[in-house]
Amino acid sequence: MALSSNDAEAGHQQQEVAKNENQFTISNIKLQRLIHLTDYLTELQIHPNPLDHNPFFHPVSEFYITPSDVVLRHILHDLSGAFPSHGPRLEYHRAGPRKQIYFDPSHVRAAIVTCGGLCPGMNTVIRELVVALWEHYGVREIFGIRAGYRGFYSSEPVPLNPKMVRGWHRKGGTVLETSRGGFDLHKIVNAIQDHGFNQKRLLRSWFGNSSVALFPLVYIIGGDGAMGGMVEIFNEIKHRKLYIAVAGIPKTVDNDVGVIDRSFGFQTAVEMAQQAIGLVKLMGRSTGHIALYATLSSRDVDCCLIPENEFYLEGKGGLFEFLDNRLKDNGHAVVVVAEGAGQDIIPRTESQVQEKDESGNSVLLDVGSWLKSELKNWWARDHPKDLFTVKYIDPTYMIRAVPANAADNLYCTLLAHSAIHGAMAGYTGFVCGPINGNYAYIPVEEVAQAKNPVNTRDHKWAWVRSITNQPDFGSG
Repeated sequence: MALSSNDAEAGHQQQEVAKNENQFTISNIKLQRLIHLTDYLTELQIHPNPLDHNPFFHPVSEFYITPSDVVLRHILHDLSGAFPSHGPRLEYHRAGPRKQIYFDPSHVRAAIVTCGGLCPGMNTVIRELVVALWEHYGVREIFGIRAGYRGFYSSEPVPLNPKMVRGWHRKGGTVLETSRGGFDLHKIVNAIQDHGFNQKRLLRSWFGNSSVALFPLVYIIGGDGAMGGMVEIFNEIKHRKLYIAVAGIPKTVDNDVGVIDRSFGFQTAVEMAQQAIGLVKLMGRSTGHIALYATLSSRDVDCCLIPENEFYLEGKGGLFEFLDNRLKDNGHAVVVVAEGAGQDIIPRTESQVQEKDESGNSVLLDVGSWLKSELKNWWARDHPKDLFTVKYIDPTYMIRAVPANAADNLYCTLLAHSAIHGAMAGYTGFVCGPINGNYAYIPVEEVAQAKNPVNTRDHKWAWVRSITNQPDFGSG
């Protein structure tokens, strides 16, 4: 059997790659720098890590993470050089315990706040922050901030301890409560500074007189809006040169946080979402990850509509034509639509165009109700003698309010521990999360700006279309 010239050329290229495999090195690498308290505070005292004396750890030299331990963001590389990478290859400091810390645990006061919408796993993160701060590092003053950012200045914080939070991981929602909006930078930072969370001075604390200076850790659990607020809080704290470490734990049920592999609660949401049947509206303001993965998981979906892929109703290749054929073949159809899909084709009044929610986001119209109405009108017009029923399901808060599943509970635990290790080591203004399966510390500015849209040109979207056989819609 003879080889074609193309086959021979491909074989030659493979041989050349094989020859050079042992010589391959990664060039043009850029380490994303983390801010450390010592960058703007001098004469900070270093302390040994309490894990040295924790009977459950028995650390060896390899136990602690060093500054040279990094995680690569992009791990795929084309050895042939045919598809060169653009720009530097980013790497991040690896998350985990450090040999030395910059806080005396007996002088630490920690604050935990949950912001934005509900998400499975929020209570698990709170629980694990409390337990690990208490058991691993010996921190005894831990407080929960009620109802999001506004809780820093509008209500009394809640003292937390391991006994109180013992069963929280089995509860949905957030026991600390959450809210959107309420962000007032100076009120928040003033509250942190003036209510027992201040640098180098003795204060009356929120809960009585304090005889020692209490140096705080602030843990912010929230989505892209909360991370944007965290950027401002971190910059103001740095400007005031306060002895405060701020760490973020990214939370968004629809997985739209960039850089990290996925956000916590997402796996639970997909697991719950695939149980719905009919016309189903799922979470996803700007991304369709839940809709995509629920479609792949259930294998019963006939059409998946996401914000990243425009669709239209009438005409050749439109949604109505596709559903007409599917209903004739099967007698039923299952449509999954992300809440942000179709927003450009739903009629809006001028006031609806201008409307914003408390977080400053454009208010989405209810694509599920609109699509249900359009489907019924279409069928009554084109098939007036045939029976047609639309079962519309909006399981949004059924999904958001459930406890995390086993995978997300483990994930939340690792996120909480990573955040604690980083803050105790003196890093600040960072977000923790997995990158290619390895936990890393990422500058919060980068996370606040990064997006994670569904790539409709990659394999996952091709898998969706191969399962549903739906049209691309974009050609209409």
